[in-house]
Amino acid sequence: MKINSQLTYFFIGIGGVGMSALARLCFNLRHVVYGYDRYPSDITKALVAEGIKVIHDNSLDALPDFLYKKHVRVIYSSAIALSHPQLMFYVNQGNLVMKRSEFLALLCKNKTTLAVAGTHGKTTTGLILTHIFLKTKKSFTSLIGGFLKNNPSNLIKTGLDTFIVEADEFDRSFLQLYPTFACITSIDPDHLDVYKTKKEFVNAFIEFSNQVDNELIFSHGLPFNGITFGIDVSADYRVTNLKKVKYGYRFNLNTPDNKFNDVYLNLIGRHNVMNTIAAIAMAEQAGLKTSDFISTLENFPGVYRRMNIYQLNDSIIIDDYAHHPSEIQSIYNTIKNFYPTYKNCVVFQPHLYSRTKDFMNEFSMILSKFDEVILLDIYPAREKPIEGINSKILLDSISQTKKRLIKKTKINSVIQESEPKIFAILGAGDIGLEVKKLNLEKIKN
Repeated sequence: MKINSQLTYFFIGIGGVGMSALARLCFNLRHVVYGYDRYPSDITKALVAEGIKVIHDNSLDALPDFLYKKHVRVIYSSAIALSHPQLMFYVNQGNLVMKRSEFLALLCKNKTTLAVAGTHGKTTTGLILTHIFLKTKKSFTSLIGGFLKNNPSNLIKTGLDTFIVEADEFDRSFLQLYPTFACITSIDPDHLDVYKTKKEFVNAFIEFSNQVDNELIFSHGLPFNGITFGIDVSADYRVTNLKKVKYGYRFNLNTPDNKFNDVYLNLIGRHNVMNTIAAIAMAEQAGLKTSDFISTLENFPGVYRRMNIYQLNDSIIIDDYAHHPSEIQSIYNTIKNFYPTYKNCVVFQPHLYSRTKDFMNEFSMILSKFDEVILLDIYPAREKPIEGINSKILLDSISQTKKRLIKKTKINSVIQESEPKIFAILGAGDIGLEVKKLNLEKIKN
């Protein structure tokens, strides 16, 4: 990207969390930025409020005259079909057209880049790392696929010396990146509509690991060489003496060169401790001193829709983006650890027909562990229905007898009428919009 000359960008699928961050960066650098998305959303409304023009009509007639020009640079999301009329126009006209992943890689080229990869934990790890860089007043730009709580922007920028990004495995996007430093949090198979087999999925991560300049940072037990992290294992960065407190943990942290005792983290969930160790390892390997930032874990604001805890009358609500069986298992483990005596209920919106099909048995097994199960219809996102795959089929496979399928508009009444004290509202679709409609009282930041 040319920093000192004004360019014109058109983002197709600008309402996506990753796309919107890139659009914000371009606008921040004083380029002309327009975008298309199918429907208005909180993200597109915020972009418009900031000065970015967004249209919701995919016809050519909806484009302003100057966007017909060949100099317009077009960035599109992997979720956009190649048959999209505006995308087809620009491709046929010969404009510079790039996928989001290609554009992100272009931005990171010749920059110190810290990339977070893995099936789970990318967003939380990336935002803990962002928080560390903010608190140590470093020059950086963070382009993470999520939002720090109480921060309306997913672009956090103090300079352009270092980029903190997510290395997303969907559509093999992360293979566009050649980062300076990178970590891999986990490699539970996912996106089998893209990779076809679990072996192919793992091989993509191995290929990504070979593109990292410095030693790879990865969760202890994964099949790589480099710097390891974990809890109560023989890792380079390890947590020991992990003790839960009301809304977080205290623990001892061992790094390759130091030991820090009685560290406080204000997040719950063992998986979030792992995300934190990964962020610490990345920050230290990138040149920061752990002693300069370890205390900032006490005031990490949290991540929107990642283990957010609220109260609704006498009920405790846990709102989380979890959409993979392993992620739901982490939520269940956290609930049983922090609230062992309370009855619990999961309200789950499956995400994608293909993921529901590929992991039907795994979803059934973990959902059956909850005391009560409430399912919503599958959120299709970019997909068309698959015959024989729906929420009713998943519901029938769940062994828990207290189960039902509801419309998403009924979530509030279900919570009011149900016996459990703990409700985990989970999913990566639009279920988060329904949570916003609840009269929730914040329990913790």
